[in-house]
Formats: sequence, structure tokens, C-alpha cells
Amino acid sequence: MTLATHIITGTVIGTKLNNPFAIAAVAIFFHFLLDSLPHGDYVNEKSTLRDWWKEATSLSIGLSIAFFSIAVHGIPEWPILKNIVIAIFFSLLPDATHFMYRFMKMNFLRPIKEFHEGLHYYPNGSPQRKFRLKNEYWEIGIALISVLILLFMR
Repeated sequence: MTLATHIITGTVIGTKLNNPFAIAAVAIFFHFLLDSLPHGDYVNEKSTLRDWWKEATSLSIGLSIAFFSIAVHGIPEWPILKNIVIAIFFSLLPDATHFMYRFMKMNFLRPIKEFHEGLHYYPNGSPQRKFRLKNEYWEIGIALISVLILLFMR
């Protein structure tokens, strides 16, 4: 899944739960659950550090959508904002560990990276993992449902 989808679903988790430990656990669980659904990725094992601008773009889009979906109702109180930040952080953490393993050579993260990669529905490098519309139906649906929850079920 793109970072944007993980951010948006993390925002839903942060608005719905109050316990920071539960938020962290649920956010990580949902990251892995979402990644187990069929989807495409725009960064793969052959990507270089220069390709990560796509991740930065997705990060910006996700944060913008999350912010505006929440701001429609007014900026929430600090405890809810804190919960949202915790949820977003932990919903992105599995992808961050992959980045740290791959580009920062933090080899102790290899078991987490392999576990994370093993959860994906299609293997890395397969045509079904390419980022194109026909591989993104699950992702589009989940992102749309998450935004609707943020807009109408707060």
C-alpha cells in the first residue's frame, strides 16, 4: 500500500481509540493487514534512493488528505491530535524499518523486513505489484472508506 493509505487509515485509528498502546498495536496490525491485500507498489527491491521521491509525494498527499479530512470538523483537542500522531507514526513504522534496513544498512532489521515482505499478496517484482490502476482497486477502496469515516463518523 502507499504511504498515503497507511496515513489515512492510521488517522482513522487515532480518532477512534484513546489508549496510546492500543493505538500503536492496532496501527501496526492494520499496516500488515493492508499489505496482505493485493496491491501495487511504486518502490520495489530494484528501486534506488532516487526513487523514494515517490514515497515523499505519497507522504505529503496522505498527510494533506488526513489533515483536511479532520479539519472539516475543526481542529481536534490535543489528546486526539496526539492519538492521531501516534497512529500515523506506527502505521508507517513497518515501511520505515524497510527503508532503514535497505538504505541505512541497519541489518538487525532484516527479520522485520522479511516478515513484512512475506505478508504481501504478490512477490516483490511481480507484474501484479507494479503501481498501476488495475493493481490498486483494494487500495483505492480502503482509502475512500477511511476518508468517508473521517468526514462523516467523527
